Amino acid sequence: MTAATAADYGWIRSSSSLFRYALETGYTLVLVRGVPPEEVLTAARAEPQGACRGLATLIERHQELFDESDGWEECVLAGACTLPGEGGDWTLVLVLGGDLGSPGFMETLSTGTRVVSHSSNGGKPLHFFHWYEDGELRTTFEWPSARTGSTPDQLNRVMREVGLDPTADEAPGADRKAGVFALAERLTGVRVTEALLAEAAYRTGEVPEQPAEEWEKVVIDITDAHGKRTYVEIRRDQL
Repeated sequence: MTAATAADYGWIRSSSSLFRYALETGYTLVLVRGVPPEEVLTAARAEPQGACRGLATLIERHQELFDESDGWEECVLAGACTLPGEGGDWTLVLVLGGDLGSPGFMETLSTGTRVVSHSSNGGKPLHFFHWYEDGELRTTFEWPSARTGSTPDQLNRVMREVGLDPTADEAPGADRKAGVFALAERLTGVRVTEALLAEAAYRTGEVPEQPAEEWEKVVIDITDAHGKRTYVEIRRDQL
């Protein structure tokens, strides 16, 4: 395991960093062990868009896609490349504008291997981390102190080491996003650098919008400060 900490990823906040585009527009960064880039994109049902060199070109292609869609927000472009890491080759997928796939897809993708991902939805304050192992979501969180998954506490020691506090809100001045980058490196052995993203040769694909999940009912169950409970069940066939 590497000794990465949040300090190793301060470059993501640099005013000159190309990654700032991903932070502003929304992104998902996925690391998959042992599955080639073309297979990951095929599994995600991404429509092939050829190859490109460097993050600047990937960003240009995403902007072109956005313009062609008349500003439709679900313009999702993925660029995938191969990198060395712990236990062999890993595929890094940088998705601009959205997600690579649904949680169910990520579980399937991790069958027999490990998948680590983190994401942001752009200007809104939603930032997620996911660790999948052999089809199982082991640890996931938005805030480090509110973890779920089959082993929500397994990474606690490592989280502290990289600069994330698993027991409380982040300290003033702490960079949770940089800490998540470092946590992903601890789990994969893949060091993501500004130069790496800027120079990588990407296979690209346009990722389709994920269909909304079917639902049968919604339950509203609220207990106020006085102990009064409001319980309402709304079924789909009632609408």
